[in-house]
Amino acid sequence: MKLTHHPKWWETASPDEIAHQQSRRLTPYLRDRVVPFVAYYRRQFKELGLDPRDIRRIDDLSLLPFTRKSHLENPRDFVVIPDEHSLKRQGSTLRKVLRHGPRNTQQRLTRELRPILLTSTTGRSAAPVPFLYTQHDLDRLEESGRRLMELCRADATWRHLNAFPFAPHLAFWQAHYAGIGYNTFVLSTGGGKSMGTEGNLRLIDKIQPDTLIAMPTFLYHLLQEAHEEGSRWTQLQRIVLGGEKVPQGMRRKIISLCQQLGSPQVRILSTYGFTEAKVAWTECLPLEPGAEPSGFHIYPDMGFIEIIDPETGERVPDGQPGEIVYTPIDARGTIVLRYRTGDLIEGGLTQEPCPYCGRTCPRLIGKISRVSDIRRLHIDKLKGTLVDFNALENLLDDTDGLGAWQIELRKKDDDPLQTDQVLVHAVTLDGTSEDQLRERIEHRIRQTTEFSPNAVTFHSWDEMRRIQGVGKELKEQKLVDHRPKPL
Repeated sequence: MKLTHHPKWWETASPDEIAHQQSRRLTPYLRDRVVPFVAYYRRQFKELGLDPRDIRRIDDLSLLPFTRKSHLENPRDFVVIPDEHSLKRQGSTLRKVLRHGPRNTQQRLTRELRPILLTSTTGRSAAPVPFLYTQHDLDRLEESGRRLMELCRADATWRHLNAFPFAPHLAFWQAHYAGIGYNTFVLSTGGGKSMGTEGNLRLIDKIQPDTLIAMPTFLYHLLQEAHEEGSRWTQLQRIVLGGEKVPQGMRRKIISLCQQLGSPQVRILSTYGFTEAKVAWTECLPLEPGAEPSGFHIYPDMGFIEIIDPETGERVPDGQPGEIVYTPIDARGTIVLRYRTGDLIEGGLTQEPCPYCGRTCPRLIGKISRVSDIRRLHIDKLKGTLVDFNALENLLDDTDGLGAWQIELRKKDDDPLQTDQVLVHAVTLDGTSEDQLRERIEHRIRQTTEFSPNAVTFHSWDEMRRIQGVGKELKEQKLVDHRPKPL
């Protein structure tokens, strides 16, 4: 039996009411679960001379320093590990005993506090960091999944296919628990690494799902291959994407492929989440197909989002761009307070009612990108060129006539002491000529980075799937660095 109650105010309350509700949850959360039982924050509060009761309002979180990925070297320090003696003496525990009895209270506390699931960060930029979930957290994951389905206006009678990679990562498990929370059919294939592209295609051919849930690049290749094989997927109503950015160009290409497969009615929605939040958020369904998304709808009863100036760390006003900072107010297992995500939101945070669904929960507006990863490429022998590698990962997604692509970095003659080379691998689309597409690619790269690629090489779809690692890599490779390191 679920012991967690999820209120409805998250989607209807005014900004003042949301702040009030968050504030009344925050102090007992810090007092009873975080400060006494999470080693890192117990030390931090002591060093700062703070008491949990000093943080009476949600805005008082600014009294705490930020938590960064670099602080997570000892993951155990961020886990709620209760001391039995202290737990028994807490007022909240004594009230539970009076209401439910000792045995029932013990069962409730075990359900709330015992870790039973582990996810982890992907480890692309650093060693993977584990994040633990208790049953309390899984109830939250189930509820956030139910809300995802609701915001997407899914029908509980639909068939959903989850093609996220089967891995200890949030995306797969959020999709899995969304099905449980919404009491709807969800078949998880494990993505390309588990069943291969062919296995996914055959399964979709057979069950004809109404919804596909996947990473954008893998799904795009899946749709392209289905089109090549003459498949007919006529039931598709929703495409729900996560794990990567979804530029408008990618949306247009996916919609075009769905139309060719027999589903002109399909609608695309993007999700946003990160391991440290232990939940994911989605856009709601626009009133008209092709309309601009209204932003990711946040669950204020589960966590608090700040937008800060990445340089100064100061909060910025609503509607201003900045870095996303997240604090849970109801999590167990692994907890991080004021976590700096390194994600930049173009349109900031708004608390205005959504123009499509009318919900009053906070929304993240606009494109999300990573804090710049500036590195120097030695394109010529005279000087290096500064390049934002995060910008390269989605640089060509909106290029018309480009089916799929990869940017490869190499050294000339594979010599570590030679100059860097930028090679582009590409597939043409919609009858676009290679010369025309080469010109577009070179112009786009030159416009963004101030250098031109050394070569643009064209491939077949099968060759590109092999180059990108479709169905083999956890995430299809759009940017690869094959430069040998100096000895």
